[in-house]
This record gives sequence, structure tokens and C-alpha cells, in this order.
Amino acid sequence: MNWDIVFVMSLPPTIQNAQLGIWEGNNYYLKRKILKLVGGTFHIFDPSGAEILRAEKKGFKLKEDIRIFGGPGLQQELVGIFARQVMDFSASYDVIDSLTGNRLAVFRRKGWQSILRDEWVVLDAQEREMGQMVEDNMGLALLRRFLSNLIPQNYDLLGLDGNRVLDLKQNFNPMSYHLNVDFFTSPAQFDRRIGLAGAVLLASIEGRQSG
Repeated sequence: MNWDIVFVMSLPPTIQNAQLGIWEGNNYYLKRKILKLVGGTFHIFDPSGAEILRAEKKGFKLKEDIRIFGGPGLQQELVGIFARQVMDFSASYDVIDSLTGNRLAVFRRKGWQSILRDEWVVLDAQEREMGQMVEDNMGLALLRRFLSNLIPQNYDLLGLDGNRVLDLKQNFNPMSYHLNVDFFTSPAQFDRRIGLAGAVLLASIEGRQSG
């Protein structure tokens, strides 16, 4: 009697995630859903207009709790963003790989510096500084605070060498929040999960006044 032996091997979640290709792009587009009374929904599109990721902010939470989903039907949780403190002026947010439970990065807001212009420190998994995320124009930042919050925001994520790693540019739209997310380094040099987590965080924290 002949026996045919077939080995079926399931790929680990991290490999399945890599196969999705969602973390390999240089250009993304984020749109925040409006008219949602509790929590928040953020849609992330690739350059073709296909929605490849969706983030959900949980309502009725004392601490910020945001999850990014992808995969078939956008049902697989891939990344979590969690505030460490409740309503802290200089809050820190952990970015977690939901598939492994490992921390990817930390975004820490500079409280007093952000009064005039928003500034964030970006830390790696070991909480070593890897860059800063700042509003790129002090003049527009002041106008936005004291005259009109309809002026679009524009952020740069700068590496320790001062070079721009990521550009986060809000499109003018008084009815909703739209953000272009453009990377200037390869995925091997800067993890797209960290950059897109920063984009979602800005859309949640800084973009509240815009719809």
C-alpha cells in the first residue's frame, strides 16, 4: 500500500502580516470618520485608493486605547496604541505589535513646548530617542492657536541626524480630517507601523478640533 504524506504548514502570524504588504509603502492617506459620538474611526488608504488599514479608538476609556486592524475584512488586530496616563499634559503612548505583544516605539508629548507648537519625542522599544515629531512652521502654529483652527497642520518626523523621515500633511477640509502620510526612507530603515501609529495618534489627539 502506498501512502502519500502531505505536510501542511501554517505560517506564523508575523509572516502572514508581512505577506499583506501593507507595511511596505511610502505613501498613505488617512481619513477620520466624522459624526461618531463615541470613540473614533480612522481609515488608511494606499495610493490606489484601497483601504488597507482601519483604526478604532475605544470610547468611554480613561486612557487612550486605539487598535489598528488589517488583513481580510480588516478584522485582524495588528497594532495597539495605549496611553500610559490619564489626561496627562506630557502623555506617553506605547505602540505595541498586537501579534507578538512586543513594544515597537513610544510617542511622548512635550507638554510645555507644545503650548506654542506641538512637539513629540519618538522613542524606540528600549525608550531610546530615535527622533522628534514637530509642527514644521511656528508661525502657522501660532495662527492656528490664536486665530483659526481651520489652518491645516503639517508635521515632520525628524531623525536624530535632523533629516526628515516622515511628512504628515493635513489637507484643508472644514468638514473632516484628511492626512497625507509620506515616508522618505525605506521600510527597512523606518518601520511603517511606527509612522502610521504616529499618524493615527495625531488624527486622534491633535485633530479633534477639525471635525
